[in-house]
Amino acid sequence: MKRVVAGILAALLLTTSVVLFVQSRASASEAIDLPAMPTAEEESETRELPVIPEIAEPPEADPLSKEEKRFNRVDKDRDEAITLSELVHPRRKAFAKLDLDGDGSLRFEEWAIRTIEKFDGADADGNGLLTRAEYATTAPKPRKPKPACSC
Repeated sequence: MKRVVAGILAALLLTTSVVLFVQSRASASEAIDLPAMPTAEEESETRELPVIPEIAEPPEADPLSKEEKRFNRVDKDRDEAITLSELVHPRRKAFAKLDLDGDGSLRFEEWAIRTIEKFDGADADGNGLLTRAEYATTAPKPRKPKPACSC
């Protein structure tokens, strides 16, 4: 069946291409009156040249590599060395939210309590199941976009 349909489509395509080719040859043989092309003098008299603005120097590229920028984000005191506290500091706030008793260690029960609270908060109808719409509410909040410039 597929071969028959493919054969019919191929025949229609071939017929269409032949008809278009014959029509293009017939229209090319007919004479068309086109206006005379203007000379260079006439064209320069009638057309003004556009004003091209002066191009400013492009900004210089930041000489720091990607790895140097990453290092500088973590090295808060700029002493060219990263301490353990500098490396762990960005994660302390998230850890503190999970550490319910504040003892500095995270037990499975503390993590489970937060997870259950998050599940219960997302389960709007209270049936113990999360639909796609309910689960979508558990997604992390999107970060604010960084400004393109420091202005």
